[in-house]
Amino acid sequence: MQLYFGIDTLLKHAHGYKNLRTGFVTNNAATTVDGRQSRVALLQNGFNLVKLFSPEHGLEAAGADGSFQQNTFDTITGLPVISLYGDCLSPTETDLADIDMLIFDLPDVGCRFYTYQWTLTYIMEACAAYKKPLIICDRPNPLSGNFQLMEGPMLDDDCASFIGRWNIPLRHSCTIAELALYWNKSRNLNVDLTIMPLQNWKRNHFFTDLNIPFIPTSPGIPDAETALLYSGTGLLEGMNVSEGRGTKTPFKICGAPWINAQQLRDTFNTLHLSGVKVSPYHFTPASGKYANDVCNGILFTVENAAVFRPVTMGLWLLHLLLQLYPEKAAPALYPTNANPTGGGHLEKLTGYKDIWNLLKMDTISFRGLTEKITTVEEWENEIREFLLYS
Repeated sequence: MQLYFGIDTLLKHAHGYKNLRTGFVTNNAATTVDGRQSRVALLQNGFNLVKLFSPEHGLEAAGADGSFQQNTFDTITGLPVISLYGDCLSPTETDLADIDMLIFDLPDVGCRFYTYQWTLTYIMEACAAYKKPLIICDRPNPLSGNFQLMEGPMLDDDCASFIGRWNIPLRHSCTIAELALYWNKSRNLNVDLTIMPLQNWKRNHFFTDLNIPFIPTSPGIPDAETALLYSGTGLLEGMNVSEGRGTKTPFKICGAPWINAQQLRDTFNTLHLSGVKVSPYHFTPASGKYANDVCNGILFTVENAAVFRPVTMGLWLLHLLLQLYPEKAAPALYPTNANPTGGGHLEKLTGYKDIWNLLKMDTISFRGLTEKITTVEEWENEIREFLLYS
């Protein structure tokens, strides 16, 4: 059966919305199922769009990770674009004064430290504060909605940031609309909220099951396999090891000049982690960590998404790096527009305030505690009433 995105559902039920002055939160990765950019499709169908709002990476979804995004004008529609990753993370009262409602349509990658979902939380708070109705156009979770594959840690309050504002698992197994319904009630936001659901999406569907092209959601997520790896290999941002930024395969590789590629591959393989294989790999990043230096490391290939647990893999990877290279592997600052100092980045990524103590444990202790904190069975019970799909 043909999949339809939430934006496609909205276009089929457009009556009553077209005459409202509308603000639209979107970027170039948000399209209809037939490939039209969502904002273009709305205008073609008679919606009265008066301004656009863009998240991290900007309207074109091409800005560098963590970089300040300016207000601008859309070259396609001519509409003004208010950046929600510039001077402000939230729309102001002035931004919303001349609109009657907001529509939100952004892709997500199923990982707590991806920022588009947190832009949604600021949108929801603004809509509640300034009495604006909000329509959310839902999109598939590319990691599936299978709750047997969800992974913690849950978020320690001390680690809250723009890459994890509120307490959900690191891999949450929800769509963005399901999270919105949960937040609206659990955080007492009381937003006038309408959901445009997906049609013909099932919880066991990975993006590769959908038979549609993957549109890069940002420069670091160019394809569906990267999305699968990201919630694990993304943890490398908090360590002085390249996660592959500045190459054509970000988050599919890791390395540093001081790593022995064969040694890391062989040690990693002793873990017998399900669904993933690694190969020795050598690369030279054009930017980011170790720019223009030859890095030695490994290449990750997802062999079976249905059993692959990327967060568990990422934690084991960091543990191995500290075990193999104790004099070299260390925390790294990661400055962004939302965290200018770049401090405490791994704590913010994992949501676990004692992450460095965990990673430095002996292997037996590390294994036991990692299994404990990545197991989050209570999340399914907490989110169940807000689920939209079976």
